Amino acid sequence: MWLCSTCGLAQLLSDPTVPEEPKSAEAAVLAEQAEDAVSRVTAAGLLPANARVAEYGSPHGGSWLRLLTRRGLRSVDDTAEADVILDCFGMMHAADQAAAVRERAARLAAGGVLLLQYHSLDTIVRLRQWNVLRHGHYAYYSATALAAMLAAVGLRLRTSWSFGLYGGTVLLAATRDGDLVMTGPDGTIRQLLASESRTGVTNPAVLSGLQNEVTARAETLHKWLAAMRAGGKTAMGYSAASRAVALLRSAGVDRDLLPAVADASPAKHGLRMPGTMIPVISPGELIAAAPDVVLVFVSDLLAELRKSYPEVEANGGEWVDAATLGGTSATTDGLPHPPGRGAVNSPV
Repeated sequence: MWLCSTCGLAQLLSDPTVPEEPKSAEAAVLAEQAEDAVSRVTAAGLLPANARVAEYGSPHGGSWLRLLTRRGLRSVDDTAEADVILDCFGMMHAADQAAAVRERAARLAAGGVLLLQYHSLDTIVRLRQWNVLRHGHYAYYSATALAAMLAAVGLRLRTSWSFGLYGGTVLLAATRDGDLVMTGPDGTIRQLLASESRTGVTNPAVLSGLQNEVTARAETLHKWLAAMRAGGKTAMGYSAASRAVALLRSAGVDRDLLPAVADASPAKHGLRMPGTMIPVISPGELIAAAPDVVLVFVSDLLAELRKSYPEVEANGGEWVDAATLGGTSATTDGLPHPPGRGAVNSPV
């Protein structure tokens, strides 16, 4: 990852891959957050009935169009002008960030609003979420960087909403400089910028600290899985997400330590975790295998998984949040152990 010294955008300088990503299944937590976001934006008066809406989606799954059309907005095709342009985790997949911003701005009608949702770089740095950095994700946004990027195409940040998704997700609203649809930037934008300044999201020395976390987390995971195997326990994973790939590959984990990773997306079944020989299986296959431990690679899924697949605990298994392994207490053998039966580690 590189950090632009001019605009403050954290980005991949190059990406040797041209991935065709399997579409992820929409998690309940994503659907719930979308409902919440649409309600908040509606309350702010930014989703008038009969407005034209265009959505830029992403491989992470989910769409807000059903929620928006239910409120009286009209969906338009991929090139048409729109009064509301929604980008939910989409623009980060664009190799040419400047072109992506220009395209969205060019489609925005007079008096319209651009809604841009992203996983906050402030969150990534504060929570040491190094493994969300990966090929295909070209940019990692802060309000600081987006303010400059949008200003270059005549847009200005007006307001924002924050959500707990992924530890800290932000939805920004931007309009044209001359539009009086909203005053601003308002207090939420000022708070975002102040928080990012305290964290140091435009400071290369601060961001480079993520590298230190890679070795520590990788070593912890490898030791933990080796301890499970040495103790005669079977561990499997859940969520074939990109962040899981980075963690498993850095930790040198293959199917001898983690026989399989389950995922709800049928498009991923029968594939393997890149860089490993670990197969991706269905939730049904996971339940049938009755592992002692299921290591969850996306913390936000834990509550949903326990509710959806009670058979795991009924079979004597435990759900363990991979994000907390580095913070679990060490025992006499010096290795982090999973929590007591039926317990769930909370996100860091």
